[in-house]
Amino acid sequence: MKFADKLDRITARAEELRAALGEALGGEAYVRASKELAELEPIVARVSELRAAEQALNEAETLLADPEMRDLAEAELRSLREQIPGLQHEIRVALLPKDEADARSAILELRPAAGGDEAGLFAAELFGMYQRYADLRGWKFEILEYADTGLGGLKEGIGEITGRNVFARLKYESGVHRVQRVPATESQGRIHTSTVTVAVLPEAEEVDVEVDEGDLRIDVYRASGAGGQHVNKTESAVRITHLPSGIVVAMQEERSQHKNRAKAMKILRSRLYEQQRETLAASRSADRKSQVGTGDRSERIRTYNFPQGRVSDHRINLTLYKIDRVMQGELDEFIDKLTAEDQAARLLAEE
Repeated sequence: MKFADKLDRITARAEELRAALGEALGGEAYVRASKELAELEPIVARVSELRAAEQALNEAETLLADPEMRDLAEAELRSLREQIPGLQHEIRVALLPKDEADARSAILELRPAAGGDEAGLFAAELFGMYQRYADLRGWKFEILEYADTGLGGLKEGIGEITGRNVFARLKYESGVHRVQRVPATESQGRIHTSTVTVAVLPEAEEVDVEVDEGDLRIDVYRASGAGGQHVNKTESAVRITHLPSGIVVAMQEERSQHKNRAKAMKILRSRLYEQQRETLAASRSADRKSQVGTGDRSERIRTYNFPQGRVSDHRINLTLYKIDRVMQGELDEFIDKLTAEDQAARLLAEE
Protein backbone atom coordinates (compact mmCIF):
# COMPACT_ATOMS: atom_id res chain seq x y z
CA MET A 1 0.00 0.00 0.00
CA LYS A 2 1.27 3.45 -0.91
CA PHE A 3 2.22 5.76 1.95
CA ALA A 4 -0.40 8.35 0.94
CA ASP A 5 -3.13 5.67 0.82
CA LYS A 6 -2.13 4.46 4.27
CA LEU A 7 -2.47 8.00 5.62
CA ASP A 8 -5.93 8.33 4.02
CA ARG A 9 -7.05 5.15 5.76
CA ILE A 10 -5.76 6.33 9.14
CA THR A 11 -7.56 9.69 8.80
CA ALA A 12 -10.79 7.95 7.74
CA ARG A 13 -10.55 5.50 10.64
CA ALA A 14 -10.15 8.37 13.12
CA GLU A 15 -13.28 10.02 11.68
CA GLU A 16 -15.20 6.73 12.07
CA LEU A 17 -14.16 6.44 15.70
CA ARG A 18 -15.11 10.05 16.48
CA ALA A 19 -18.53 9.46 14.95
CA ALA A 20 -18.99 6.21 16.88
CA LEU A 21 -18.05 7.86 20.17
CA GLY A 22 -20.48 10.69 19.40
CA GLU A 23 -23.28 8.13 19.21
CA ALA A 24 -22.83 7.30 22.90
CA LEU A 25 -21.27 3.87 22.65
CA GLY A 26 -21.41 2.03 25.94
CA GLY A 27 -19.34 -0.40 27.96
CA GLU A 28 -16.46 -2.30 26.40
CA ALA A 29 -17.08 -0.90 22.90
CA TYR A 30 -16.65 2.66 24.20
CA VAL A 31 -13.41 1.78 25.99
CA ARG A 32 -11.95 0.07 22.88
CA ALA A 33 -12.93 2.95 20.57
CA SER A 34 -11.55 5.56 22.97
CA LYS A 35 -8.25 3.72 23.30
CA GLU A 36 -7.86 3.29 19.53
CA LEU A 37 -8.70 6.94 18.86
CA ALA A 38 -6.22 8.09 21.53
CA GLU A 39 -3.49 6.11 19.74
CA LEU A 40 -4.44 7.49 16.32
CA GLU A 41 -4.91 11.17 17.18
CA PRO A 42 -1.19 12.08 17.47
CA ILE A 43 -0.59 10.45 14.06
CA VAL A 44 -3.60 12.21 12.51
CA ALA A 45 -2.29 15.55 13.82
CA ARG A 46 1.06 14.89 12.11
CA VAL A 47 -0.74 13.86 8.90
CA SER A 48 -2.63 17.20 8.95
CA GLU A 49 0.68 19.06 9.35
CA LEU A 50 2.20 17.09 6.48
CA ARG A 51 -0.71 17.78 4.14
CA ALA A 52 -0.72 21.47 5.01
CA ALA A 53 3.02 21.61 4.26
CA GLU A 54 2.55 19.76 0.96
CA GLN A 55 -0.23 22.16 -0.06
CA ALA A 56 1.97 25.14 0.86
CA LEU A 57 4.77 23.59 -1.24
CA ASN A 58 2.50 23.39 -4.30
CA GLU A 59 1.37 26.99 -3.81
CA ALA A 60 4.96 28.21 -3.46
CA GLU A 61 5.94 26.41 -6.65
CA THR A 62 3.20 28.22 -8.58
CA LEU A 63 4.54 31.55 -7.30
CA LEU A 64 7.97 30.93 -8.85
CA ALA A 65 6.61 32.18 -12.17
CA ASP A 66 5.84 35.59 -10.63
CA PRO A 67 9.04 37.70 -10.67
CA GLU A 68 7.85 39.81 -7.75
CA MET A 69 7.17 36.75 -5.56
CA ARG A 70 10.07 34.57 -6.71
CA ASP A 71 12.51 35.31 -3.85
CA LEU A 72 9.81 34.82 -1.23
CA ALA A 73 8.64 31.60 -2.90
CA GLU A 74 12.20 30.19 -3.03
CA ALA A 75 12.72 30.85 0.67
CA GLU A 76 9.39 29.17 1.45
CA LEU A 77 10.30 26.18 -0.72
CA ARG A 78 13.64 25.69 1.06
CA SER A 79 11.90 25.69 4.44
CA LEU A 80 9.15 23.28 3.34
CA ARG A 81 11.59 20.89 1.65
CA GLU A 82 13.38 20.58 4.98
CA GLN A 83 10.16 20.22 6.98
CA ILE A 84 8.31 17.62 4.87
CA PRO A 85 10.83 14.72 5.10
CA GLY A 86 10.96 15.18 8.88
CA LEU A 87 7.18 14.93 9.16
CA GLN A 88 7.12 11.88 6.89
CA HIS A 89 9.78 10.20 9.05
CA GLU A 90 7.87 10.96 12.28
CA ILE A 91 4.72 9.41 10.80
CA ARG A 92 6.55 6.31 9.57
CA VAL A 93 8.08 5.80 13.03
CA ALA A 94 4.65 6.26 14.66
CA LEU A 95 3.22 3.62 12.30
CA LEU A 96 5.80 0.96 13.22
CA PRO A 97 4.26 -2.05 14.99
CA LYS A 98 4.06 -1.33 18.69
CA ASP A 99 5.73 -3.52 21.29
CA GLU A 100 2.83 -4.09 23.66
CA ALA A 101 5.28 -4.27 26.57
CA ASP A 102 6.78 -0.81 25.97
CA ALA A 103 4.27 1.05 28.14
CA ARG A 104 4.79 -1.32 31.07
CA SER A 105 6.73 -1.07 34.28
CA ALA A 106 9.81 -3.29 34.52
CA ILE A 107 11.74 -5.71 36.71
CA LEU A 108 15.48 -4.95 36.82
CA GLU A 109 17.91 -7.76 37.78
CA LEU A 110 21.67 -7.29 38.31
CA ARG A 111 24.29 -9.92 39.11
CA PRO A 112 28.09 -9.77 39.17
CA ALA A 113 29.75 -12.06 36.62
CA ALA A 114 33.55 -12.16 36.12
CA GLY A 115 35.80 -10.26 38.50
CA GLY A 116 35.14 -11.42 42.05
CA ASP A 117 34.73 -8.71 44.70
CA GLU A 118 35.30 -5.92 42.17
CA ALA A 119 32.38 -7.19 40.06
CA GLY A 120 30.18 -7.12 43.16
CA LEU A 121 31.23 -3.55 43.94
CA PHE A 122 30.46 -2.42 40.40
CA ALA A 123 27.10 -4.25 40.48
CA ALA A 124 26.17 -2.18 43.54
CA GLU A 125 27.18 1.02 41.71
CA LEU A 126 25.15 0.10 38.63
CA PHE A 127 22.14 -0.69 40.81
CA GLY A 128 22.45 2.80 42.29
CA MET A 129 22.83 4.28 38.79
CA TYR A 130 19.48 2.83 37.75
CA GLN A 131 17.85 4.05 40.96
CA ARG A 132 19.06 7.58 40.16
CA TYR A 133 17.87 7.27 36.54
CA ALA A 134 14.42 6.27 37.82
CA ASP A 135 14.41 9.35 40.08
CA LEU A 136 15.33 11.60 37.15
CA ARG A 137 12.43 10.16 35.12
CA GLY A 138 9.95 10.50 37.98
CA TRP A 139 9.50 6.73 38.32
CA LYS A 140 9.10 4.72 41.51
CA PHE A 141 11.94 2.31 42.31
CA GLU A 142 11.23 -0.45 44.86
CA ILE A 143 13.95 -2.88 45.92
CA LEU A 144 12.61 -6.43 45.76
CA GLU A 145 15.89 -8.16 46.66
CA TYR A 146 19.28 -6.80 47.66
CA ALA A 147 21.81 -9.47 48.62
CA ASP A 148 25.05 -7.78 49.63
CA THR A 149 28.52 -9.30 49.81
CA GLY A 150 29.33 -7.83 53.19
CA LEU A 151 32.09 -5.76 51.55
CA GLY A 152 29.84 -3.09 50.05
CA GLY A 153 29.27 -5.16 46.93
CA LEU A 154 26.16 -6.81 45.52
CA LYS A 155 25.56 -10.52 44.96
CA GLU A 156 22.12 -10.01 43.46
CA GLY A 157 19.89 -6.96 43.13
CA ILE A 158 16.30 -6.96 41.90
CA GLY A 159 14.19 -3.84 41.63
CA GLU A 160 10.67 -3.04 40.45
CA ILE A 161 10.53 0.22 38.47
CA THR A 162 7.02 1.59 38.13
CA GLY A 163 5.97 4.34 35.75
CA ARG A 164 4.98 5.20 32.21
CA ASN A 165 7.00 3.61 29.38
CA VAL A 166 9.63 2.22 31.74
CA PHE A 167 10.29 -0.88 29.65
CA ALA A 168 10.48 1.14 26.43
CA ARG A 169 13.35 3.18 27.92
CA LEU A 170 15.20 0.45 29.80
CA LYS A 171 14.89 -2.61 27.54
CA TYR A 172 18.17 -1.78 25.77
CA GLU A 173 20.06 -2.08 29.09
CA SER A 174 19.87 -5.89 29.09
CA GLY A 175 23.27 -7.42 28.54
CA VAL A 176 26.79 -7.56 29.95
CA HIS A 177 28.21 -4.31 31.34
CA ARG A 178 32.00 -4.21 31.63
CA VAL A 179 34.07 -2.05 33.99
CA GLN A 180 37.77 -1.25 33.64
CA ARG A 181 39.46 0.43 36.62
CA VAL A 182 41.99 0.02 39.44
CA PRO A 183 40.19 -1.70 42.35
CA ALA A 184 40.57 -0.19 45.82
CA THR A 185 42.27 -3.43 46.91
CA GLU A 186 44.87 -3.32 44.08
CA SER A 187 48.24 -2.32 45.54
CA GLN A 188 50.16 -2.38 42.23
CA GLY A 189 47.84 0.11 40.48
CA ARG A 190 46.87 -2.37 37.76
CA ILE A 191 43.64 -1.94 35.83
CA HIS A 192 41.23 -4.85 36.26
CA THR A 193 38.30 -5.79 34.03
CA SER A 194 35.08 -7.05 35.61
CA THR A 195 31.58 -7.68 34.30
CA VAL A 196 28.00 -7.44 35.55
CA THR A 197 24.90 -8.89 33.88
CA VAL A 198 21.78 -6.75 33.64
CA ALA A 199 18.34 -8.10 32.74
CA VAL A 200 15.31 -5.85 32.20
CA LEU A 201 11.96 -7.65 32.03
CA PRO A 202 8.55 -6.14 31.30
CA GLU A 203 6.39 -6.51 34.38
CA ALA A 204 3.72 -9.16 33.85
CA GLU A 205 0.16 -9.11 35.11
CA GLU A 206 -1.63 -12.23 36.29
CA VAL A 207 -3.70 -12.21 33.09
CA ASP A 208 -0.54 -12.35 30.93
CA VAL A 209 0.81 -15.58 32.37
CA GLU A 210 -1.32 -18.33 33.81
CA VAL A 211 0.72 -20.16 36.43
CA ASP A 212 -0.63 -23.54 37.53
CA GLU A 213 0.03 -24.09 41.24
CA GLY A 214 0.67 -27.74 40.38
CA ASP A 215 3.68 -26.64 38.32
CA LEU A 216 5.35 -25.02 41.34
CA ARG A 217 7.64 -26.42 43.98
CA ILE A 218 7.76 -24.04 46.93
CA ASP A 219 10.45 -24.37 49.58
CA VAL A 220 10.65 -22.23 52.70
CA TYR A 221 13.77 -21.73 54.79
CA ARG A 222 15.42 -19.31 57.18
CA ALA A 223 16.95 -16.10 55.84
CA SER A 224 20.69 -16.64 55.49
CA GLY A 225 21.97 -13.42 57.05
CA ALA A 226 25.01 -12.63 54.90
CA GLY A 227 23.44 -11.58 51.66
CA GLY A 228 20.18 -10.70 53.37
CA GLN A 229 19.45 -7.64 55.41
CA HIS A 230 18.37 -9.57 58.47
CA VAL A 231 18.49 -12.91 60.24
CA ASN A 232 15.47 -14.38 61.98
CA LYS A 233 14.44 -17.66 63.50
CA THR A 234 11.36 -18.22 61.34
CA GLU A 235 11.29 -19.77 57.89
CA SER A 236 10.45 -16.53 56.06
CA ALA A 237 12.62 -17.03 52.95
CA VAL A 238 10.90 -18.57 49.92
CA ARG A 239 12.24 -20.42 46.89
CA ILE A 240 9.80 -21.07 44.03
CA THR A 241 10.73 -23.50 41.24
CA HIS A 242 8.60 -23.48 38.09
CA LEU A 243 8.97 -27.12 37.08
CA PRO A 244 8.06 -26.91 33.34
CA SER A 245 10.57 -24.12 32.60
CA GLY A 246 13.13 -24.77 35.33
CA ILE A 247 13.00 -21.10 36.41
CA VAL A 248 13.92 -20.64 40.07
CA VAL A 249 13.20 -17.49 42.11
CA ALA A 250 14.40 -17.11 45.70
CA MET A 251 13.33 -14.23 47.91
CA GLN A 252 14.31 -13.36 51.49
CA GLU A 253 14.23 -9.55 51.57
CA GLU A 254 11.07 -9.37 53.72
CA ARG A 255 10.52 -10.76 57.23
CA SER A 256 7.14 -12.10 56.13
CA GLN A 257 6.95 -15.39 54.22
CA HIS A 258 3.73 -14.16 52.58
CA LYS A 259 5.42 -10.99 51.27
CA ASN A 260 8.45 -12.92 50.02
CA ARG A 261 6.19 -15.35 48.18
CA ALA A 262 4.23 -12.47 46.56
CA LYS A 263 7.46 -10.81 45.39
CA ALA A 264 8.87 -14.11 44.09
CA MET A 265 5.66 -14.76 42.11
CA LYS A 266 5.87 -11.26 40.60
CA ILE A 267 9.42 -11.97 39.38
CA LEU A 268 8.49 -15.48 38.17
CA ARG A 269 5.58 -14.13 36.11
CA SER A 270 7.81 -11.49 34.52
CA ARG A 271 10.47 -14.08 33.62
CA LEU A 272 7.84 -16.38 32.10
CA TYR A 273 6.26 -13.47 30.21
CA GLU A 274 9.65 -12.44 28.79
CA GLN A 275 10.32 -16.06 27.81
CA GLN A 276 7.02 -16.09 25.87
CA ARG A 277 7.89 -12.77 24.20
CA GLU A 278 11.35 -14.00 23.17
CA THR A 279 9.87 -17.19 21.69
CA LEU A 280 7.31 -15.18 19.70
CA ALA A 281 9.92 -12.68 18.50
CA ALA A 282 12.24 -15.48 17.40
CA SER A 283 9.47 -17.13 15.38
CA ARG A 284 8.55 -13.83 13.71
CA SER A 285 12.06 -12.82 12.72
CA ALA A 286 14.39 -15.78 12.94
CA ASP A 287 17.00 -14.31 10.60
CA ARG A 288 16.99 -10.60 11.44
CA LYS A 289 19.13 -9.13 14.19
CA SER A 290 18.45 -5.63 15.42
CA GLN A 291 21.14 -3.05 14.83
CA VAL A 292 21.21 -2.43 18.56
CA GLY A 293 22.09 -6.05 19.26
CA THR A 294 20.48 -9.44 19.56
CA GLY A 295 19.18 -8.85 23.07
CA ASP A 296 21.19 -11.88 24.18
CA ARG A 297 22.24 -11.30 27.78
CA SER A 298 25.66 -12.83 27.07
CA GLU A 299 26.41 -9.93 24.75
CA ARG A 300 28.80 -7.25 26.00
CA ILE A 301 26.93 -4.03 25.40
CA ARG A 302 28.78 -1.29 27.28
CA THR A 303 32.18 -0.55 28.82
CA TYR A 304 32.79 1.85 31.72
CA ASN A 305 36.45 2.88 31.66
CA PHE A 306 37.19 4.88 34.81
CA PRO A 307 40.87 5.80 34.14
CA GLN A 308 39.85 7.41 30.84
CA GLY A 309 36.55 8.79 32.18
CA ARG A 310 34.58 7.27 29.31
CA VAL A 311 31.55 5.07 28.75
CA SER A 312 31.27 3.29 25.38
CA ASP A 313 28.17 1.58 24.00
CA HIS A 314 29.43 -1.03 21.53
CA ARG A 315 26.12 -1.48 19.69
CA ILE A 316 25.95 2.09 18.41
CA ASN A 317 29.64 3.09 18.58
CA LEU A 318 28.86 5.93 20.97
CA THR A 319 31.46 7.00 23.55
CA LEU A 320 30.76 9.69 26.14
CA TYR A 321 33.58 11.20 28.22
CA LYS A 322 31.44 11.91 31.28
CA ILE A 323 31.49 8.74 33.32
CA ASP A 324 30.66 10.54 36.59
CA ARG A 325 27.44 11.96 35.15
CA VAL A 326 26.48 8.64 33.59
CA MET A 327 26.92 6.91 36.97
CA GLN A 328 24.64 9.62 38.43
CA GLY A 329 21.89 8.33 36.16
CA GLU A 330 22.31 10.46 33.03
CA LEU A 331 21.57 7.65 30.57
CA ASP A 332 19.23 9.39 28.14
CA GLU A 333 21.90 10.16 25.54
CA PHE A 334 22.59 6.43 25.17
CA ILE A 335 18.94 5.40 25.33
CA ASP A 336 17.79 8.03 22.79
CA LYS A 337 20.44 6.88 20.30
CA LEU A 338 19.64 3.19 20.88
CA THR A 339 15.93 3.91 20.33
CA ALA A 340 16.66 5.81 17.10
CA GLU A 341 18.90 2.99 15.81
CA ASP A 342 16.23 0.42 16.58
CA GLN A 343 13.59 2.48 14.77
CA ALA A 344 15.89 2.88 11.76
CA ALA A 345 16.45 -0.89 11.60
CA ARG A 346 12.72 -1.60 11.78
CA LEU A 347 11.92 1.03 9.14
CA LEU A 348 14.47 -0.63 6.85
CA ALA A 349 12.86 -4.02 7.46
CA GLU A 350 9.41 -2.60 6.62
CA GLU A 351 10.53 -1.43 3.17
